[in-house]
Amino acid sequence: MGALEGIRVLDLSRVLAGPWCGQILADLGAEVIKVERPQTGDDTRMWGPPWMKNDAGEDTKEAAYYQSTNRNKMSIAIDISTAEGQELVRALAAKSDVLIENYKAGSLKKYGLDYESLNEINPRLVYCSITGFGQTGPRAEEPGYDFIVQGMGGLMSVTGEKDDLPGGGPQKVGVAVADITTGLYSTVAIQAALLNRTVSGLGQYIDMALLDVQVAIMANQGMNYLASGKVPQRYGNAHANIVPYQVFSASDQDFIIACGNDKQFTAMCHAIQRAELLDDPRFATNALRIQHRQEIVDILSHYFLTNTAKHWVNAIHAVKVPVGLINNLEQAFEEPQVKARNLLIEMPHPQKEKLKVIGSPMKFSRTPVQYKKAPPMLGEHTDEILADIIDAERILALRAQGIIS
Repeated sequence: MGALEGIRVLDLSRVLAGPWCGQILADLGAEVIKVERPQTGDDTRMWGPPWMKNDAGEDTKEAAYYQSTNRNKMSIAIDISTAEGQELVRALAAKSDVLIENYKAGSLKKYGLDYESLNEINPRLVYCSITGFGQTGPRAEEPGYDFIVQGMGGLMSVTGEKDDLPGGGPQKVGVAVADITTGLYSTVAIQAALLNRTVSGLGQYIDMALLDVQVAIMANQGMNYLASGKVPQRYGNAHANIVPYQVFSASDQDFIIACGNDKQFTAMCHAIQRAELLDDPRFATNALRIQHRQEIVDILSHYFLTNTAKHWVNAIHAVKVPVGLINNLEQAFEEPQVKARNLLIEMPHPQKEKLKVIGSPMKFSRTPVQYKKAPPMLGEHTDEILADIIDAERILALRAQGIIS
């Protein structure tokens, strides 16, 4: 059984942050019911190409984006703008442990699906709202987008090359990191609330905001500013506090060195046959190397051009200093370590016998992640879920009215 076996989650969220949270909970064994709009469903269902291909190699109408974040869930299509649809959601919430939603702040109150309304019928419900800016503050009512939040929260100010270098300027991260980390924090918060419920017997409201999370995950960069009063700058692929810790170019391709301490720097210098660098007082400690960053980087940059990336990676790896090539995704999935850790999973899908998805990184000794359901088709489980709260005749009537699908 999964670690969260027996927990039912009603997932009213769409796009990424909320669905990412729901997928993690589903991977952990919770029963996650994804509530979607009839006919169209989650916005990401239409975010293709690329589309999932069926066994004949033809494009389906299932976007790859949607497949990335809805594994192990059930889908029910309900029009929550109708009184009948709202009543269905309330009935499901009464039998659920968790509700996740990412509507604009206050939007669900007019439907009677806000926390206060649902708490009256289910005081044990853990209700998690995910928005761009939270439920309070001057921007609470605005929609939130990952790109905007990466900019506002400071991440882009420290991401990208320096302004005076080719291609310099602020950059967003290549994946929607504010959305994904908010999904992760929401998962932690929900599980903490469920744990507290075992003592108090009560659920509670959780207010999660992309901007809050983005500011929080600035971590050492944020503390660097608070401690020094100096605004951190962009270092590109370098590290603000450690040298050498960056990308270098070899004769054929780029690679990464991450010397985390002076012992590793010493080992690296011996491995690359440049032990004389250890006698240079400018490079004796990490603090000194930071002061003389450009000098040591220039020396190493010119030297690494004399051989291949594989040569340097093999030599440095042999002395246990962190080093590696820069893989594209094709190469990443071919990495022996990635294969050994089962990060590529095949699941049966109604339109494809073996749908490839990225596996969960969580490894448990007693309650392992199980891959039970491929990302569901829109409304795939509507009848099955509603059979628990209404009769078959009522289901047929609601479908005829377009309230469910």
